[in-house]
Amino acid sequence: MMVVITYDVSTETSAGKTRLRKVAKQCTNYGQRVQNSVFECLLDAAQLKQLQNRLQQLINPETDSLRFYYLQDNWRSHVEHFGVKAGLDLEGPLIL
Repeated sequence: MMVVITYDVSTETSAGKTRLRKVAKQCTNYGQRVQNSVFECLLDAAQLKQLQNRLQQLINPETDSLRFYYLQDNWRSHVEHFGVKAGLDLEGPLIL
């Protein structure tokens, strides 16, 4: 399933800056960054739970937030993009 993950991590302290880097790193392991704190991820149910657990362990629920948006099977027809940073085909082969 396509999941859009957004986060807001407080960076007022050095610990917050560290949390921000760790959250971004975990999201990078599962998907593509499309905005500074927004990732698109194609995940199965097990990967989703694993990522949610990892992210929840990293954030401070008193100062940070996570949002998960679950897009339907026909998500491609509901996503429009304008401007720079064209996306990758997350369902195609990944050749770097």
